Amino acid sequence: MSLLREIAELIAMEGPISVERYMELALSHPRYGYYHSRDPFGEHGDFVTAPEISQIFGELIGLWAVDCWARMGEPEKFALIELGPGRGTLMADALRAGRLVPRFLEAASVHLVETSEALRAKQRETLETAQWSGHSLAWHESFAQIPEGPFILVANEFFDALPIRQYLRTAQGWRERLVGLGPDGRLDFGLSGEPMPDIRLAAPQGAVLEISSAGLALSREIATRLVGFGGAALLIDYGHTRQGFGDTLQAVRRHEFVPALEAPGEADLTAHVDFTALGRVARAAGAALHGPVTQGRFLRELGIEARARKLKQKASEAQAAEIELATARLIGNGPAEMGALFKAMAFSVPSLSTLAGF
Repeated sequence: MSLLREIAELIAMEGPISVERYMELALSHPRYGYYHSRDPFGEHGDFVTAPEISQIFGELIGLWAVDCWARMGEPEKFALIELGPGRGTLMADALRAGRLVPRFLEAASVHLVETSEALRAKQRETLETAQWSGHSLAWHESFAQIPEGPFILVANEFFDALPIRQYLRTAQGWRERLVGLGPDGRLDFGLSGEPMPDIRLAAPQGAVLEISSAGLALSREIATRLVGFGGAALLIDYGHTRQGFGDTLQAVRRHEFVPALEAPGEADLTAHVDFTALGRVARAAGAALHGPVTQGRFLRELGIEARARKLKQKASEAQAAEIELATARLIGNGPAEMGALFKAMAFSVPSLSTLAGF
């Protein structure tokens, strides 16, 4: 049985499901879920993330973590956490950069939050290849499972994959968008029968409101623990910094956009991150907020251009051209580049009034 058929049978028995439930099944179904059944990263997968574009990205994140650790007073023990580590490329590059300060690595215990066994195996292989001894390396199903204590957390392209609910402004008020079965038996979008009385936002008819309860809850959880134990958390993702309306649900397969309901479990499903909302709940929990700023500005502040120049000095002409293209892709503002679309934002314990890159 395919996931498409399983979802169709579920709807036939129980009625339409929320977009949130559809995303949960498509991405995290224990057998057919997208992240449980494949390695989606890289040129031969469905999409490419910043750590796969250039080693510089992970190196700068590693140096950012070293700087945070120094600002924290160089605690003897702390957790270095990554949410959704992909192939482990970012963490491997970050740890390599961390070798510049041996005390940093001696103090760090590495914690990776990953639910996919296939990706855990790939992460373990990557870190072993990078000669990370793994003196304290652990995997967890969720952030809540990580032991308490001071920490530095990185979440690159993680929050965009957390499920969202969608609401459409109609003449009767806000009605939830649902996934049901069309006349031909295929998955199709529809609306709840009654408007949602708790949503009172003013917006024109046709406006779409997206809310990620999972993202807001995780942001609050991270911030609360930061306030209690100390540290900082860095979020990098594509999204918006002003509250607005719009349908940002998208599916990507083999580097091409496809209909979101076409092949659940076989395409990546994401939605733009609402940085304003994440920052609001983190600040309400008592954390200090840094940013958001564009990824281009963040990486420039960390010295990406100087690092690229240094790498090109020891590279062949072809390699130098690749470094230049990769750097432009990470910080450029063009439609195929990540510099403006992606944003960086950090939470910290209030005593950390400034953080590198912001």
